[in-house]
Amino acid sequence: MLNKAEGDLVMGLANLQNKIQKRQAAALSAHGISVTEYMVLLQLHRAANHRMRRIDLADNVGLSASGVTRLLNPMVKIGLVHKEENVRDARVSLVVLSDAGAQIFQDAEVSFNHAAQALLAPLGAEQQGALAGIIKALL
Repeated sequence: MLNKAEGDLVMGLANLQNKIQKRQAAALSAHGISVTEYMVLLQLHRAANHRMRRIDLADNVGLSASGVTRLLNPMVKIGLVHKEENVRDARVSLVVLSDAGAQIFQDAEVSFNHAAQALLAPLGAEQQGALAGIIKALL
């Protein structure tokens, strides 16, 4: 049976997630991208050769294959990413970070990190480290 304190804790985490989402979305809106689009650009920025299989990208940002396809289509249209066929397997398509997408990511990363710093400012370094450990344990 779920204890009331545990339920309250989970509700607190849900409220914190909403607060984080709103703050980060506000910071990224100046760059014309959403938090989820930022996550895509971040994954591609970190990937070898700035390219990933679409299915791996979906897994890394927590979307279904169809969800990531719906997200990527407008990103392709505005030139943040492009699709590339896999020469070894025609069933596999790759998503590649474009030069424009890399520039938007670099600019947005500064805003994202400033917003993250402001959000976490009430916590000291030790508390931030403890929180990071807790998050890692829960994920």
